Amino acid sequence: MKWQDLKALDDARLKDKVIELRKELMGLRFKRVQEPIKETHHFRVARRTIARIKTLLSQRTTTV
Repeated sequence: MKWQDLKALDDARLKDKVIELRKELMGLRFKRVQEPIKETHHFRVARRTIARIKTLLSQRTTTV
């Protein structure tokens, strides 16, 4: 997701999104063990989106 899309969400929805992305990462890891996957960029996208969300949540808590 893009930064502007994430900024529009509230904290509860962002936390739900982190949980969803972590489940996706776990699923990708299991899938990688079973068979080679072609779309390896999904790992990077999920990790970076989680980092963006955590950064945004951290900024919101420090500025308030």
